[in-house]
Amino acid sequence: MKVAIVTGGSSGIGAASAKELVKRGWQVAITYSKDSQKAEKIKSESGVFPIRGDVAEDADCRRIAKEVLAKWGRIDALVNNAGTTKFVKHADLEGLSAADFERIFRVNVVGPFQMIRACAAALKEARGVVVNVSSVAALLGTGSSVAYAASKAALDTMTFSLARALGPEVRVNIVAPGHVHTPWQVNAHGEKGAEELAQRFAAIAPLKAYCDPEDVADAIVWLIEGARRITGERLYVDAGVHIASSR
Repeated sequence: MKVAIVTGGSSGIGAASAKELVKRGWQVAITYSKDSQKAEKIKSESGVFPIRGDVAEDADCRRIAKEVLAKWGRIDALVNNAGTTKFVKHADLEGLSAADFERIFRVNVVGPFQMIRACAAALKEARGVVVNVSSVAALLGTGSSVAYAASKAALDTMTFSLARALGPEVRVNIVAPGHVHTPWQVNAHGEKGAEELAQRFAAIAPLKAYCDPEDVADAIVWLIEGARRITGERLYVDAGVHIASSR
């Protein structure tokens, strides 16, 4: 039996990753911070174990790890997918406050660190793996806001540090999506706006495509199950946008 925790697992990339792991025979716990209906829907569809908790709170992270260990006795994989942002044009310097930065970094950087710390002993015992969900925005300085891009860059650097610190027992890697057509985008931009944004992304991508949550989930699961000699790596799932010409 293999056991995984997927944070932010009630929709989008997290839900797709949890479902794919379940298909492959894993026992999966998902975390969610607010929407219990979505979490229960994923539970009914795939049999995951939903746990309410805010990764920005260390006590919640430790409780999540304890609940999973109490239920299954082990943790083999941790997918740090929970994230947040504020949609602000990068040129609008007055659109972000220090409080915005602190909130975004608490979820996107401190949260993954706290989850890794809470699970570290169990992951070492299982010779397990961590996958942190970042963004191509960390490389390009793009995305929903300056604070978001900066938080994902910080997450990447932290991943490299922890890949060294937790080896040889635990592998720690990054999946960096480009534009992914998720409910998050629809909520932010509306159906029409999200579709237009996806098409603009596809127009500059070498593969002339954007990604679905399942595309990113495939990469996450591969890093968990198939990349046994890979650690400290950043895998872009962005249809090639990170190498797109600026012409």
